[in-house]
Amino acid sequence: MTKPTDAARQPPYLRIAAQIRQRIDDGELGPGDRVPSTRRIAREWRVALATATKALTTLRLEGVVETRPRAGTVVAGTAVAHPPRTQAPPVPASEQDLTLERIVRTAIAIADSEGLSALSMRGVAARLGVAAMSPYRYVPSKDDLVLLMADTAFGEETPPADAPAEWRPRIELGARTLWTLHRRHPWLAQTGSLTRPLVVPGLMVHAEWALSALDGHGLDPTTLFDIHVLLYSHVQGLAVHLEREAHAEASTGQSEEEWMDSRVPTLRALVASGRFPAFAKVAGAFDNGYDLRLDTLFELGLKALLDGLTPLVEGRGAVVRQTNGDSAPKAGPASEPPVS
Repeated sequence: MTKPTDAARQPPYLRIAAQIRQRIDDGELGPGDRVPSTRRIAREWRVALATATKALTTLRLEGVVETRPRAGTVVAGTAVAHPPRTQAPPVPASEQDLTLERIVRTAIAIADSEGLSALSMRGVAARLGVAAMSPYRYVPSKDDLVLLMADTAFGEETPPADAPAEWRPRIELGARTLWTLHRRHPWLAQTGSLTRPLVVPGLMVHAEWALSALDGHGLDPTTLFDIHVLLYSHVQGLAVHLEREAHAEASTGQSEEEWMDSRVPTLRALVASGRFPAFAKVAGAFDNGYDLRLDTLFELGLKALLDGLTPLVEGRGAVVRQTNGDSAPKAGPASEPPVS
């Protein structure tokens, strides 16, 4: 009878940690490269999430891996394999080369890679290689700088001139454009609220797009603007979690997956209590846990919003057309009475 090897006698989490460590030793994973997440480990090695978490914790305690803001769990070391796309190279700039545009773009790069909370006028000056007070010759304060950053970022993408003529495809295109911008610059959702919105030309372009798509359908001005605000709130309401998650990861040292995995015992206790049968039924259907996919939620929510708004927009538009004698009543939503 063959005796089990030392490796076979090891707990599963130690065997997993050893195999990941071997990938690093072999050069398959280098400094800054992401290591398998807890969910990937659970799937690849066919173990529980708790076991996968213990494997990563073991590697972290050994100093083999580390958690980095916006990158997750990566191989420890000074190299970064995949730096943020928008991070500006730290090339020193002379005072003569300093411009408002360079200041704003450098500030955007800092916010993209480190978060809005990490932004400071002194930090921008250091990145540019100029004196700490130099940016103040162009921007009075950090608040003014953030406004300029938001204006610039929102202006990076605008709906095309040859966009669809129908209101719904136009709204979809506009909403997806805004979502793309918030995905590119997660801090954008933190710069203004619905009650105290940003008033900058870059964002106004997107508002104009949405309002013009809804105009001409018989909506009174208040209803028209309410719909515009509702659609924007869908984009911003989801996008606000992009920056919050990055901040939480940086402050706790845990990725989203690792944080959720640490709550598994609490969730299991809630399920076992019998107080939440619907939650228990749904949660029990997930083999490897629930993956929160903001892009999927964005599309699902956008469709639901527009499906619900279609009778309001097209119904009132149909009444206006019939009153003007432009067309006879038609079957379907176009012939329905106004929604009150």
